[in-house]
Amino acid sequence: MSSRSFTKIWIHLIWETHKRERSLIDKKLRKELSKHLINYSAEKEIFMRINYVNPEHVHALIDLPTNMSIEEVMHLIKGESSFWVNKQVNYKFSWGKGYGAFSVSESIIEKVVNYIKTQEEHHRKISFTEEYESFLSAYNLWDKSTFL
Repeated sequence: MSSRSFTKIWIHLIWETHKRERSLIDKKLRKELSKHLINYSAEKEIFMRINYVNPEHVHALIDLPTNMSIEEVMHLIKGESSFWVNKQVNYKFSWGKGYGAFSVSESIIEKVVNYIKTQEEHHRKISFTEEYESFLSAYNLWDKSTFL
């Protein structure tokens, strides 16, 4: 029997700016924030494989640590990154309250990595709202017909 615990639980995280405000993070700051998210996650021993910071939302792929819940990870990442953004800008920045966390099979990791890498191209065709609704629907978390 092993004296260590081993897990690999890939989670695709998605979170948005407060009120889905698009004009708060310019392209330069988005690139800096992306690097900051990777570095901060590593400091907290959260392996973030990739992320992409869009104007109003973020996608990230993490391997969930054995000693943290998804809620704890999101609290750390969103809290610290909004603090970091606020030090970079001269206006009040915050993330929205919620987030999406979707399990990812090891067999499709490269597909998800590519999806996150190509966010700019992807969002030329589909809005964030449409994208997020499709995630919720695919994971049986939301049925649009119940809200019509």
